[in-house]
Formats: sequence, structure tokens, C-alpha cells
Amino acid sequence: MAERITNKPEEARPARVPDAARDNWADRIAPAAAIPYVRLARFDRPAGAWLLLFPCWWSQLLAQVSIGQTLPNLWFMTLFAVGAFVMRGAGCTYNDIVDRDYDARVARTALRPIPSGQVSVRQAYAFAVFLCLVGLAALLQFNFATVVLGAASLVLVSLYPFAKRYTNWPQFVLGLTFKWGALVGWTAVTGSLGLATVALYAGCVCWTIAYDTIYAHQDKEDDALIGLKSTALHFGADTPRWLVAFYGAAVVLWAAALVLAGAHWPSWIALAASAAHLAWQIVTLDIADPDNCLVRFKANRTVGWLLTAGFAADILRAAIGG
Repeated sequence: MAERITNKPEEARPARVPDAARDNWADRIAPAAAIPYVRLARFDRPAGAWLLLFPCWWSQLLAQVSIGQTLPNLWFMTLFAVGAFVMRGAGCTYNDIVDRDYDARVARTALRPIPSGQVSVRQAYAFAVFLCLVGLAALLQFNFATVVLGAASLVLVSLYPFAKRYTNWPQFVLGLTFKWGALVGWTAVTGSLGLATVALYAGCVCWTIAYDTIYAHQDKEDDALIGLKSTALHFGADTPRWLVAFYGAAVVLWAAALVLAGAHWPSWIALAASAAHLAWQIVTLDIADPDNCLVRFKANRTVGWLLTAGFAADILRAAIGG
């Protein structure tokens, strides 16, 4: 009996989102049904999750430096990594729900899962709740002060999507929201807040205002047309001067955090290298070139790794007597 041959059509895969890296892992290997959810959570574009995670690590490691511990707490670092990636995903999903009508009118965001019809609003809410529950499971591994402080960040998360409609400074609100981990990491180690972590947090807010202004220059024409606000539009051609001010303030405040935490030479070397990298961003920035802006925005992961490595080395320095 002749074998029956059937031609099974290939699984339809959603079109690539313009601001995702070409040939990213989701487009290559994720099942077609999962891709819209991967994109909702921005798991295919992890730069933002890293920028949420680094302040958690910095705060935790500086707290360990301040009390003289000699090994980084890898369990805490793992919990923060899980929490940062899933809560960034939940925040992005919520943001896309709120902004779905605006996203449909912007070229860079029109193919996102909700405005393109790949995911319904109800499905998006269910997905956000699932991610929040995973984040809660990670948060509950910490002490009570950290649980309360971490949960408090949800107030800012709920407000951020509306900031761009009413203020020229949505990047400031993003900084307050996105860098909350600079407070949480410290309480996870010490059980309370301190001046060092407040200085670290303030510096991280300034850092966020600057790098997200760079990012917002990609959308400034579309934002102006549909009535959304941003520091990119507010600063305009003076953006480089504002970046000097905010990146400069970030470095000064981070230096204050190091002094207050009693940091040593590895941390200071990392801070100097980070300052040089931020200066490179400003000098080479072209606000008229979206690709240039995206590269410099993503380059802030380098700052994250430099300070993480420096603070971790500061802890290990005590163990080896350096």
C-alpha cells in the first residue's frame, strides 16, 4: 500500500518587531504560540531587564561591603535576577495594555502583540498576573522589610504608563520606578535602609533619566504627532548638555554611596571606568540617528557589569586580604 504523503504547512510566526534584534532567540527557537508572550514581557529584548537588575545587585553587594562580608550572596543575586526579569515582563505587559491605542499609531510599536491583535487585553492581564506571582514567590524569600519595600514599588509601576501623557519628565518617573531595587538590595542584607543606599538610588534615578532620554529620541517625531511627552522632546538639541548634568550627578551620587558604605579600591576603579563609559556615550551620541541612540542605550549594560564586578571584587578583596 502506497504511503500517504501530506504537506503540513509551516507554523505561522508573527512578524518581527522593529526594535528587536535580528535573529534573536525568540524568533529563532520559540514556538509560534509563545512568541507574542515572549515579546509582551520583552524576553527577546533583555536590555531593560538587566538595567532593572543591576541596581538590585549593586545595593546588595555594597551592603555586604559595608558590613564586612567576604563572599557575595549568590542566592540573593539569583532571586533578584528572577524577580527583575519577571517583574520587568509584568511591567512591560501592563504598560502595553495601557498604551495599546498609542502603540498602534507609532511605527516602532505598531507590531507589538496587543495593538497587532496577537494577544487580547484579557490574555495580557492574565499573563501579567502570572508573572507577578512568580515575582512574589521570589520576593517572599527575603526578610519582612524587603517584602514590604518591594511590594511598595507596585504603586510607581501602576503610575508610570500615564506619566508620558501629563508631564515632560516621564523619564524621572521611570527612574523612580525602575531603580527601586537600589533600595531593596540593601534591606535584603541589612534589614533596614541606610544613607548609602539612598544615595545609590538617587544616582540610579539620574542615570535612568539620561539613558532613557537617549532611548526616547528614537520615537520623538511620533510622540510629538500623537501628543505624548518625553525628556527627548523637552531637551531637544540641548540633550547632550542635559546628559552631562544627569550622568555627572549619577557619578557624584554613586561616589557618595561608596564613601558612606566604606567601599575600597575595586569599587572606585569600577566607578571611574563607568564614568569614562558614560562620557563616551555623550561624545559619540547622534540624536538624529535612531540606530546610534539604541546602541548607546543598550551600552548601559556595560556600566551595570562594571559596577557589579567592582563591588563583588570589593567583597572578595577582604577575603584575600587585598
